[in-house]
Amino acid sequence: MPLDPEVAALLERQKGLPPRSSLSVAATRDRMREAGALAGPPPPLALVEDLPLPGPLGARHYSPTEDAGQPVVLYFHGGRFFSGDLESHDTVCRLLAVAAGCRVIAVDYRLAPEHPFPAAAEDACRALEWVSKQGVPVAIAGDSAGANLAAVAALALRTPAVRCQVLIYPMIDAQCGSPSFAEYADGYGPGAVDMKRGWSEYLPEGTDPCNPLASPLYARDTVGMPPAFILTAEYDTLRDEGEAYARELMESGNLVQLRRYPGTIHGFFVMPGTLRLAREAMRDVAAFLRLHLGLTR
Repeated sequence: MPLDPEVAALLERQKGLPPRSSLSVAATRDRMREAGALAGPPPPLALVEDLPLPGPLGARHYSPTEDAGQPVVLYFHGGRFFSGDLESHDTVCRLLAVAAGCRVIAVDYRLAPEHPFPAAAEDACRALEWVSKQGVPVAIAGDSAGANLAAVAALALRTPAVRCQVLIYPMIDAQCGSPSFAEYADGYGPGAVDMKRGWSEYLPEGTDPCNPLASPLYARDTVGMPPAFILTAEYDTLRDEGEAYARELMESGNLVQLRRYPGTIHGFFVMPGTLRLAREAMRDVAAFLRLHLGLTR
């Protein structure tokens, strides 16, 4: 279908910005933080606190109530492995906590190029191992590169504490060879050059792009994975790899809900203050989380 009118208007406004591929690492990180404004105003919560995880690893804890026994969503931000942080995704994590009615712990994992692969994957596994010992139901989630880390951790640990996973337009194939990667290479937000740069910043030279710790699409054993909600966007270079991973999980006998959001682009989920489709996706994710975490309202 055609681009959603709100998405088309957003892309038109962004035409005056320097191309992402032309930005330094520092400038890319600054733009990512600035883009956090597209999520809208941050809602108040009963609790927002920074907390240390083992490693040491930074995190931020969001809770809509003072009930410490609530289930937890362990969330990994996007940013192509070398940008994004707790600030860029602060409002999105707040909104998710409110919509799902549970706690969210956002992980401040190490970024490339200062900390190349497998640093972020190790951080994701370390964070999941820690939260799995807290005695509450856990969901693991992330957007883009963060969805990669969520999938990697779920595959690596296979802990029964994880009741479900939410992968939002996951960046999970370092080979970058799918049809959508070519079809939407340019003109629809983050494109092929931008995604390839993310992989080049993250993966040291000589890394096998099919290593499942880097590209979970090539995991050899996906049997017994937690139920998954996989979101893709129609006009996204990463659309086909996300949908291929959904098929892989389904063919291994796992419960998977796959939804392609028509007329929208990579990154749309973190723009609920700007895009109707982002608000719709947030509601869908929250409903999935409530179902699998045993929350009713």
